[in-house]
Amino acid sequence: MESDSHPRDRLRRVLSLNDATMLIVASVVGSGIFLTPGGVATLLPHPGVYLAAWMIGGLLSLAGALANAELGAMYPRAGGDYVYLREAFHPMAGFLIGWLSFFVIYTGTIATLAVAFVNSVAPGFGLGPRFSTPLAIAVTFAVSAINYVGVRWGARVNNLTSYAKIAALLAFAALGPLLGRGDAANLLPVFAGASATSLPALGLAFSPILFSYLGWNASVYVASEIERPERNIPASLFLGLGICTLLYMIVNAVYLFALPIDALSKEPNAGAAAARALFGPVAGSLVAGFVVVSILGTLNATVLVGPRIAYAMALDDLFPGGVDRAHARFRTPHRAIVLQALVSAALIGFLETFRRVLDATTFAIVIASIADVLALFALRRRHPERRRPYRALGYPWVPALYVLASSAIAVAMLAGSPLECAVGLACLAAGLPFYALFSRRRAGPPNAC
Repeated sequence: MESDSHPRDRLRRVLSLNDATMLIVASVVGSGIFLTPGGVATLLPHPGVYLAAWMIGGLLSLAGALANAELGAMYPRAGGDYVYLREAFHPMAGFLIGWLSFFVIYTGTIATLAVAFVNSVAPGFGLGPRFSTPLAIAVTFAVSAINYVGVRWGARVNNLTSYAKIAALLAFAALGPLLGRGDAANLLPVFAGASATSLPALGLAFSPILFSYLGWNASVYVASEIERPERNIPASLFLGLGICTLLYMIVNAVYLFALPIDALSKEPNAGAAAARALFGPVAGSLVAGFVVVSILGTLNATVLVGPRIAYAMALDDLFPGGVDRAHARFRTPHRAIVLQALVSAALIGFLETFRRVLDATTFAIVIASIADVLALFALRRRHPERRRPYRALGYPWVPALYVLASSAIAVAMLAGSPLECAVGLACLAAGLPFYALFSRRRAGPPNAC
């Protein structure tokens, strides 16, 4: 039977439950809750439908978290969905999803966050659009350097930024209705507009919403570095996602308290616009500054998590040589961190706008998360004897509902953003010849029982 650790893994279990939970908060609460609500309001111009869509996004993520909690506790190793698909179906399935996760989801998110950070900061220094790409690349390299020198450094940054985010958002949510110049009538009528909402619009709205929840499963990718993983992985998923969903619902309600939904739909930065409406221009500037710090925190968390995918694949000889090495002093997957930084830099130059990177990344997220949950079904059948420290609540109905809902969202995204979705599918297909190359040189099946 497989052990809990890969025999070649040289990363150390140094992350606590608090570290793992705050890693999820840092990963989720970034640019999305500030920069995407305007686009969601454009597609869903009814307060009740708008809020319901954000709640559904959280519930869908929770359904995925229930499945990932069982999978992560069963296989507490670096790599997340790569490991689950490999064990459930075939090494090729794991490789392709790992390939997609590394080269599209994580590098795409890093590119998105780096560009969003630079676009928020550069105008204050009088820098025009031509500086966006080189500055975004420089920020990516700087954050990667922090994570190169130790996972504890990355975790400390995550913890600090996460506590700051929670405190600031709760203060904003409390002071807005108490002291701000808003109007509760903006949220009314709560239940109007549902019948007028088209399914394509609802499906497209989930692209920015699911992007805003991206990171809810961050802890499973660093599972080989988490203490007491059988307990702390499920707990971190539920605590982290619960905190984020609660914050998102409260903050979105305050946005609607501050601005009518038609006004919200015109705002590229909902947080700053709501703060200006509630408290005046100074508050708007303060929130805009907080958005920048929040984006940087999420960028750091994403840079920390992503390399563990390439590292796990390399441990099984399914990635270029050397990526499986842990730094002798820092005990980080340093070559995977460098590779991720280089790929992210290339993606920044290729996909130039926030929206295009967002859609390509979100489509890949949906595909990978569907595959994750399908792996749960397969492993229940193939390995019923394996120890499961946590069993997914609501199995099989909740994970089945997740697969159906996510498949519908994927179809809507294909119809509404075919070019961006094609980028994700092309990247998935591009992994096939590399799998053929790597599998031929592999000495044998990975981690055989």
